[in-house]
Amino acid sequence: MKRWLKTAWPYWAGGILLGALNVLLLASSGTVWQVSGGYLLWAGGILEWFGVKPFQWDYFRLYNTRYDEIISGNSAFFNQYTLLNLGVVFGALIAALLASQFKLGKIKNGKQAAYALLGGILMGYGSRLTGGCNIGSFFSGIPSFSLHAWVFWIFVSLGAWAGTKLLIKIVT
Repeated sequence: MKRWLKTAWPYWAGGILLGALNVLLLASSGTVWQVSGGYLLWAGGILEWFGVKPFQWDYFRLYNTRYDEIISGNSAFFNQYTLLNLGVVFGALIAALLASQFKLGKIKNGKQAAYALLGGILMGYGSRLTGGCNIGSFFSGIPSFSLHAWVFWIFVSLGAWAGTKLLIKIVT
């Protein structure tokens, strides 16, 4: 059992398992696997605490009507997307603990923290522009032959190439 947990699985086994779990998720919840939608709702809920009304913006009223039921029920924090995101986090934690691979990393300096924050903001903004994150686009969009997912793939590849060049320049 320990060897099974510690050694890397073949890509095909992980792919089959993830595909089966995605079908199970679709059958049980009516939605495909997506991550950034949950974070979008959390950010909207936090803004509402400060008196901003993001759920009245055209972005939600006209373009993202799939969130209408969640927004009308005032459940920005307690919904299927939150459960899915928490499941990913706790599932990764359990897997790392079982494989004895868990360790806390230390932030080296403020510059590293600033780059991480900027990168996260840019990735979050980009995921909203493209209609989803790499999970929503790659994992759910490409298998359904969605045009947005293929365009996303092209630009994510270009961004990864540019980001790698920049990272090498910063690190060396």
